[in-house]
This record gives sequence, C-alpha cells and structure tokens, in this order.
Amino acid sequence: MTSPLTLSAQHLTRFHGSQCVVNDVSFVLRRGEVLGLLGHNGAGKSTTLQMLSGVLPASGGTAEICEIDLAQRPELAKSCLGYLPEQPPLYRDMRVDDYLCFAARLHRIVPARLAEQLHLAKQRCGLLECGQQLIGTLSKGYRQRVGIAQAIIHQPAVIILDEPTVGLDPAQIREIRELIRALGDAGSVILSTHLLHEVEQVCDRAVILSQGRLIFDGSIDDLRRHSDIESSFLQLTREEA
Repeated sequence: MTSPLTLSAQHLTRFHGSQCVVNDVSFVLRRGEVLGLLGHNGAGKSTTLQMLSGVLPASGGTAEICEIDLAQRPELAKSCLGYLPEQPPLYRDMRVDDYLCFAARLHRIVPARLAEQLHLAKQRCGLLECGQQLIGTLSKGYRQRVGIAQAIIHQPAVIILDEPTVGLDPAQIREIRELIRALGDAGSVILSTHLLHEVEQVCDRAVILSQGRLIFDGSIDDLRRHSDIESSFLQLTREEA
C-alpha cells in the first residue's frame, strides 16, 4: 500500500525582482520517507524550502502540508511541520532546556504535556545530558542537535532540514545523518544538500534542482543510473574538498 502524502508542492515559482530563482517545481513527500533535495549552491534549494515552510510566499504555485493549503490556512499547515534553516535559530545565552521549552510554547504545546515532549525531543536528539548547558558552550554538532530538537518538539508530520551537516566534522556528520534517518522512520523528512553521497546514504528518494528548475525526481537507484548527474555532483564534491 502506498503511504499517504504529507507534503505536496505543485508548480512552485519564486521571483526575486525580475529574476526567477525557482521555476515551476513540483514534487511530493510521503509518510516514512526521507527526501533529498539536491543541487549545486545557488540552485534554489533554500528558497524552495523557505516557500514550503511558509517563510517566503510563493510567486506562483501551491504547497500543501498534510493536505492543508499553506497559503490559505498557514497557521494550521505550519503546525504540522518543523523547520531547521541553514542558520539554526538558537539563543546562545539560553540553556538547552529553557530554549526548547520556549520553542514548545511557540508551538502551543499545553503545559501538561511540556515535560513529556521536552524529554522525548532531547532523547531523540541525544541531548538528555545537556539540558542545563548554555547553548553557546556546545560544539557545533550539538548546537545542530538542539536546532533539530526545536523543530521536532511538537512531533510534526513533516520535518524540513536545510543543509543540516554543513560545517560539522566527520564524526558529527555521521551522528546527524543517523538521527535524520531515525526521524524519517517516524515521520517525513526533506533534507537539502549539495552532496550526492549524503543523499545516497540517508535518503529514500531524491529531487534535483538546477538553476531553479527540477531536473530529476526518483529513487536513489534511479539516480545512480543517471551517470551524467552523478558525475556532475562528484566533480563538485572534489572541487569543494
């Protein structure tokens, strides 16, 4: 049986002035799936995720979260998703527990459920021993875990992560990838990256953007069969290394 849709993007378009940075992009996400949004820097990945999360309005097209139109019912649609932008929205002078409780209140978690949700988010993100630490004293990898925890504390159906492993060391990258895979087992995740091997290791499917246009939408096995696409991203990885 096909899993139900948790997100649908149809003909999404976004202009910055006269420049079209996302051009007629359509794809879907299903429950239990980790979808890799792959593209070179400047391909339109972050803009697409910002439209899907309601941070930026689309110039054209529609986005639905759990069959709720994001433009028509933004508050209800956003309650079904968690979002981690490329720069995590962290307050470094707050303790981890205080910050996550603040995020929980923003998501309107009732006081009676706050302790339970806080514990679960910290457990899933490996933060049980960090609750009283100042965020600013944590390593970048653990700050990224806090960012993910704020995105999942209300148990959203859809989790959107923009370049979550950028700037981490190899051990931290492995840990974050394992966490993302676990989150996908419980819900739905969109992961943006410019690294082909990250998509191959973590994701079930891939969507590729190039200059704001969708050029591929398929399984990881299908992606491996497109040697021209694979060569392009492997070359980019070597150049950036």
